[in-house]
Amino acid sequence: MKTIGLLGGMSWESSVLYEELINTEVRERVGGAASADLFIRSYNFADIEALQSAGEWEQCAELLVADAKKLEHAGAGVLAICSDTMHRVAPAIEEALSIPLVHVCDAIAVGVKEAGLSSVGLLGTRFTMEEGFYRDRLADAGVAVVVPPEEEQKMVHKVIYDELVQGVLSRSSHEDFLDVIDRLGSGGAEGVIAGCAEVELLVSEDDVFIPYFASTELHCRQIVDAALAGA
Repeated sequence: MKTIGLLGGMSWESSVLYEELINTEVRERVGGAASADLFIRSYNFADIEALQSAGEWEQCAELLVADAKKLEHAGAGVLAICSDTMHRVAPAIEEALSIPLVHVCDAIAVGVKEAGLSSVGLLGTRFTMEEGFYRDRLADAGVAVVVPPEEEQKMVHKVIYDELVQGVLSRSSHEDFLDVIDRLGSGGAEGVIAGCAEVELLVSEDDVFIPYFASTELHCRQIVDAALAGA
């Protein structure tokens, strides 16, 4: 089993979910007392959020690239970013490393195609919904992405940063998210991507009427695939 390097703490709630899912997946596949071999770089999310809000993506890239190199030099054989939004700087990390970066969009594309779908809605931060780094990678893999209208994007983004990353799970926000998903489905989306680990804390597969693709779950399966490859 290869050592997995995780760039996390964006937020720590999402990183806890990543660690739980990865370790559970390893135990189920390997058996016995097996768990994942992990290196974790967990950030103070307040620092990351400030850079995001200021549009300092180059500085974000420099920070994550430097730490990704440290994880590789420490012995990581596989790397993953525990944040959908921070995949905006994934190309810089992929270019800097000689070990594979398991990309969340590639994992999602596998899940959507296995379900026989080609067009899905997306909920995530406004960076993930608005910008091309996420949607274009999925499009290149043959998955068309539909996003909510601008006002609904703002609401989703606000709930993620003002509530979910601070550990607040609100019934009203839960209902608002379900309304957005209902409208995406009624508008033709065949399924919906929870494109942010924190969204998965608020909305589960059992809550929705269309296929639900939890990005963190799909990502963790692919991470474990890469760690166990050749074992």
